[in-house]
Amino acid sequence: MNVSLKSLLLNSPLGRVLDPVIQRRRDRMARERFWCISEADRLRARFYSNFLQAGDLAFDIGANVGERSKAFLMAGAKVVAVEPQDFCAEALQVHCRERGDFRLVQCALGAASGEAEMRIASSSTMSSLSQGWIQSVTESHRMGETKWDRTVRVPVRTLDSLMAEFGVPKFAKVDVEGYENEVLKGLSRPIPAMSLEFTPEYFRATEECIQRLRGLGAPRFQISLGESMEFLLPDWVGGDRILDELKRVPSDEFGDLYVSFEDGR
Repeated sequence: MNVSLKSLLLNSPLGRVLDPVIQRRRDRMARERFWCISEADRLRARFYSNFLQAGDLAFDIGANVGERSKAFLMAGAKVVAVEPQDFCAEALQVHCRERGDFRLVQCALGAASGEAEMRIASSSTMSSLSQGWIQSVTESHRMGETKWDRTVRVPVRTLDSLMAEFGVPKFAKVDVEGYENEVLKGLSRPIPAMSLEFTPEYFRATEECIQRLRGLGAPRFQISLGESMEFLLPDWVGGDRILDELKRVPSDEFGDLYVSFEDGR
């Protein structure tokens, strides 16, 4: 259709009637693209099956547009996704709104309920509530041309309040760009298994996370580098050993710290 004619039609009364129809079609196409299963999706689902069985509850904290939520759902889990960014929350609703095993909570998590200022990045995966983390990764230049040029106020809840509403998850993924320790400050009891993102530039925050987790019980730890979906160490180890192992991680690597409070790991 001629561009000017199409524009005229969309701005006419008929166009306003067609708007919801066009949006539903766009949403359907976005949902179909999201649920087109790749080998990377299958790899993630197999990996998270180490922690999740059919019917288990998983929290995806810092869900972004749902890559990990998708893997948890593929593993058979029920998912509560936590995401404060409007754009990402809208995408999550489109991708998963038809599933009865998915819930979205649009907020951040932190040490106490309230509000906080979030720095919005040019790439949504880099948006953060941690000014210290943003400064560290900016100075390292590892994030390339990423800019944090906008701020928004977002609601904040605690992990404890989330568990009071939905129950204790079998597994919780926490990927909140340097704000992980603040999330843990809002947790007063162990979760059976968790993952926490770490970056070499902000190692002290990871150390604080480990000490806080040790205050909740006797956790064991593992490391997975990058997007490998493989454990780095041959066995799960204690807190002192994991600190030593993390110090050996190359300075250009990032990854996830895995935590288990269950016996046998």
